[in-house]
This record gives sequence, structure tokens and C-alpha cells, in this order.
Amino acid sequence: MILLYGKRNIKDLKKTMIYKKLFVDSDVLLDLLLQRKPFDRFTQLLFEESRRNKLDIHTSVLILANIHYVISKRFNKNIAKSQLRLLMGIIKTLSLEPNDIINSLNNEHSDFEDTVQFNVAKKHGCDLIISRNIKHYKKFDIPVLTAEEFLKTL
Repeated sequence: MILLYGKRNIKDLKKTMIYKKLFVDSDVLLDLLLQRKPFDRFTQLLFEESRRNKLDIHTSVLILANIHYVISKRFNKNIAKSQLRLLMGIIKTLSLEPNDIINSLNNEHSDFEDTVQFNVAKKHGCDLIISRNIKHYKKFDIPVLTAEEFLKTL
């Protein structure tokens, strides 16, 4: 378990919560797989910390499908499949149900796909979302940090 500090104010060392079940958004995973600098290093360190500190890192099946699409368009389907197989060996996959879509359609948030991800994360008891699209998640009731922000709290 990792002891974290305030939601957005990393410099405020006021202890607030212990996060142990992390939901990782597609942008963070794509940073790693596509080696997008400088963000790929933070995702790599996140996975290293998860092994050392026994953090559970999760994503949704929808994110995996989106990652396959992006990588297959950028490279090819064989590389996309290979990357997904590697990713699935180090991350836990959360299911997506029709009710997750219905709940997202009934929600007023501006980004539908991120709303779906939030609903999946919440349903499965994730206590932190790791994303670079902080603004898309700021109105939800699960704290959101970038991988870099999360690592600074350790």
C-alpha cells in the first residue's frame, strides 16, 4: 500500500488516503507503448512501483480495444496484438457492461469515453485514476493524478 497526499496539491503533505487499486487511462498506457517522451518514463516507473509496493493496476476492456486500434493504425495488427499480450501480463482488465454505457449516457459530463472509464473504475472499486487528461475527470468523485504526480507522492 502507498500513502498518498492531497488530491491536486502535491506540495501539501497532508496525509489523506491510501491508494491501492489504480485505474490507468489509455493515454498513460499509450505513452508507454508508443514511447512518448517524457511521459513514457513515468508510466514505466509506475509499473515498477506497482511491483515493489503491490499496487493493483487496472484498465478496462474498452481501453485495450482502443489501444489495439491506435497501435495497429500506427504500425500493424501483429505489433498491436503483441503489445496487448505484453500489457495484459502486467495489468488487470476490468469488464464493461451495458449498464456502464447507460450510466454514462445519463451523465452530464462532456467526455463520454472518460465517463465510461470512470463508471467502470467506480464499479470495480478503484480508488485512484491515473490519466494525463485530468480536466476530463475533475468532476468525478474518484481522485485523479497524472503518473508523474502520483510518483511524486511516494
